[in-house]
Amino acid sequence: MSDEAYPDPGEVPVLDLRPIEPINIEGLDTAAPENGEPICERVDPKTLFVDPAYQRGIGERGLRQIRKIIEAFDWTKYKPPICAYADYNGKSVLKVIDGQHTAIACASHPDIDMIPVMIVEAADTAVQAAAFVGQNTERLGVTALQIHRAAVVAGDEDALTIEQVCGRAGITILRMPPSRADFKPCETVAISQLRALVDKRGAMKARVILDVLANAALSPIEANHIKAAELLMTDPEYCNEFEAIDLSQAIVILGKSVEQEAKVFSATHKVPIWRSIAVQWFRKTRKKRRAA
Repeated sequence: MSDEAYPDPGEVPVLDLRPIEPINIEGLDTAAPENGEPICERVDPKTLFVDPAYQRGIGERGLRQIRKIIEAFDWTKYKPPICAYADYNGKSVLKVIDGQHTAIACASHPDIDMIPVMIVEAADTAVQAAAFVGQNTERLGVTALQIHRAAVVAGDEDALTIEQVCGRAGITILRMPPSRADFKPCETVAISQLRALVDKRGAMKARVILDVLANAALSPIEANHIKAAELLMTDPEYCNEFEAIDLSQAIVILGKSVEQEAKVFSATHKVPIWRSIAVQWFRKTRKKRRAA
């Protein structure tokens, strides 16, 4: 057989381009967009602003990312920041809804004076925060805490319920983990577990469960703590055996030592850490007196 029968291993096959075609939307609930389509403008990145109500400040990790963008800047990899007009100190400015790292990198680059941005209709902070949520919900690198904070600012009912439940229990949801993990009592960043708790148990029961942890002044309140308290306060095997205040007292007495004991129990009995914590807390909790 001749060599012509074999393709060159280094040759890239030429494929037909695939055109963009509409899909079948029968049965879908469609409606015209509520807002007008975005417009694109070229602006000086140093004239842009960021709203701290739903976007956190730039930490060391963010600075590293910005430096990487500056050092390897490539227009083929550039994604225009998404902005919206807003009134600030009596004048109209552009606020960056999404893409502040890109905007800062461009403002810092010595060879970039103007950048293209996409401007959307978002008249107030709540609408802009909702846009931030929509832009970032499926994106890696944007934390659940950031999404939650933006949802609160946007007036999202579920996010507001979580805030209210925690607030009434005396628990503070931080916007980001503190430096050197220096948490204060009753602070938490376990937003995903809080959301799961409220979704599953409802606001009132979630408040009762979180009261137990708040009364123990845990620092911080972690996802494993929430799951352990939920088990003890809802499972029929446990919940009728003690008073909530006695569970809080047991948590205080065990303190941080419960973590190590739970690790040993978890390894021995092949159960999750959070269930092991629940077992340790339950063992230490004073039980109700049974009627003769």
